[in-house]
Amino acid sequence: MNDPQRYREAWEGYWEATSDEPGEAIWDADPSLSAVPHSELLLPYADASLPVVDLGCGNGTQTRYLATRFAHAIGVDLSHAAIGHARRADTEGVAEFAQLDLTDGDAVRALHERIGDANVYMRAVIHQGEAEARPAVAAAVATMLGARGRAFVAELTPASKDVLRLAAQGPDGPPKKLRRVYDHGLKPADAAEEEVPDLLRAAGLTTLDSGHTALPQTERLSDGTRIDLPARWFVLAVG
Repeated sequence: MNDPQRYREAWEGYWEATSDEPGEAIWDADPSLSAVPHSELLLPYADASLPVVDLGCGNGTQTRYLATRFAHAIGVDLSHAAIGHARRADTEGVAEFAQLDLTDGDAVRALHERIGDANVYMRAVIHQGEAEARPAVAAAVATMLGARGRAFVAELTPASKDVLRLAAQGPDGPPKKLRRVYDHGLKPADAAEEEVPDLLRAAGLTTLDSGHTALPQTERLSDGTRIDLPARWFVLAVG
């Protein structure tokens, strides 16, 4: 899928076909498995009085948790339908949500100008994007940080493809939530092993800390085992 318009339409179609039910999206893990441990890795390096921007927020599950740890939380996503989900789920109005194309440098800079330097949370965005768009996504992280912000970025590694391949080989084919991802033309774990750290470095980002982890999913294999996808995480600053 090398057409940006088709890419946007794929995500719009996915989220339009997704209900407001928590966990229907395969990556919509409970914050206790995602934003909670990720925040513990980020906060030793970050100024929590700065806002945090959740890049690729989807339905906002992680954003709402981040709002409890930082002065202000803003979730942005390419999909208008995803932002609709996020706003409906935020019944107490703890966060702000807006549609944003991370490859639109002018729009990213406008957000930075409005809120100033910010922390960034980005979970599994680069790996599934179009190859041509990935440098712009990494650059968006750097733009939002400015001089004072810090970022937590987690991305699937190619080893996730083996896990997904195993999941798809069940007696009934891919489980329902995974099948919906493929049916909408989305391609998880599409980035090469060293591509993500190379992109982050090229965007002017310095790694303050990093490690290997797994991103828990809301789907299970035919034997009941939860699907956990191998990933790498980075805590980043500009410069």
